[in-house]
Amino acid sequence: MNRFLGPVAVGVAASVIAAGLTVSAAPVLATSTHDGKSPTHAHPASWRGQFVSSVHLRGFSAGQLREWLAGDGFNTGTVRYGVDAYRVVYRTVDVRNRPTTASGLVVLPRNGERRLATVSYGHGTNINKAEAPSMLGNVWTGAPAATFAAGGFAAVAPDYLGMGVGPGAPPWKHVPSETTASLDLLRAARRFVPRHGRTLERDVMVTGFSQGASAALGLARVLQDDRWFRLRAIAPISGAYDFRGAELPALVSEEEPPQINPKAAVVYSSYLLTSWNRIHGLYDDPSEIFEAPYDTRVEGFFDGTTPAQDVVGGLPGTLDELLTEDGLAMLRHPRGRFAEALRQDEVCTGWVPHVPIRLYKISRDEEAVTANTDHCHAAFAASGRDVPVVDVGEVTYEGSRHLGSNLAGTALVARWFAGLR
Repeated sequence: MNRFLGPVAVGVAASVIAAGLTVSAAPVLATSTHDGKSPTHAHPASWRGQFVSSVHLRGFSAGQLREWLAGDGFNTGTVRYGVDAYRVVYRTVDVRNRPTTASGLVVLPRNGERRLATVSYGHGTNINKAEAPSMLGNVWTGAPAATFAAGGFAAVAPDYLGMGVGPGAPPWKHVPSETTASLDLLRAARRFVPRHGRTLERDVMVTGFSQGASAALGLARVLQDDRWFRLRAIAPISGAYDFRGAELPALVSEEEPPQINPKAAVVYSSYLLTSWNRIHGLYDDPSEIFEAPYDTRVEGFFDGTTPAQDVVGGLPGTLDELLTEDGLAMLRHPRGRFAEALRQDEVCTGWVPHVPIRLYKISRDEEAVTANTDHCHAAFAASGRDVPVVDVGEVTYEGSRHLGSNLAGTALVARWFAGLR
């Protein structure tokens, strides 16, 4: 649910299916800094959020930024300042709470302010490491963070584990690690920005799209009780918040026309099952749930190194071609470890936001089906919080309503956040 296909917090986007995703190399690095410390024996508690290194990726004047954003259809109405974009590498923990590193995008406004409030933006699904925000390989992945920075905020966008220059395979749609990676990037940014004569205020506004919408709610949940950062507002866009109750039924539905693009359903199901198998141990051998010949190739597709267009081209067109009967049964009737993993993915139950919050959605979302937002709204209402739901209107991006909601939603959230300052 990003620029590739879309459902799982998701990010592969219909554009890949329609035209093929082009990912350019990251810009030549202009400057780099490093903290020079060895990570060898650090304990996770002291390790988390430590700054490792930074690279200046690109700078924009306000005029240059407007042109850059408009080139991919992003709204430029809230652009007030030029910005500087950096890749920051920092220390965090992996899915088993072991020390590791991750990367993320930090964008600072050229507004002369020494103290900055922060916006954290969670991006939608990517398949290849080079598609992550901090690689700045295309406008789509960097535009939201740049938009918020151009309005006067410090903006951070975590790549998540295993993406960007982070080691290992990405644990896709894994809210616990998305949460720790997002929180630890905020901590690292707090250590990084003084190198540029700035400081971060305590206030943090949280948003994200698709996969990043769930990640945003996961981050907001922990920030609400953080000792230093102060959660200020929450604005997720088109998330797959209820994977068990809304997204999975749409993925495996046989209704016509399908709620989810069949190819998108194939890519997201493959990504989910291979990723969660690494984390939760869902199967012993891929042939148990994937049909031949996909059983021999599907895990390699989602190790973070395969170009998205190769993944899309290498997978079949329908779930019936991809999955065995056991594989289909796992999605239709989650049990055991898979059911527990889905429970860990829930972000709209078990807590109540105490700050301004809006849920942004688009009707007839063909990737993160709109029922996800409806179910999230109902869950918060059951806990005593009637959360406003904002329909972003009729907008598409390369034929995709889901992706269009990121364009429209980012503009709406930027205006709302600006009014809360």
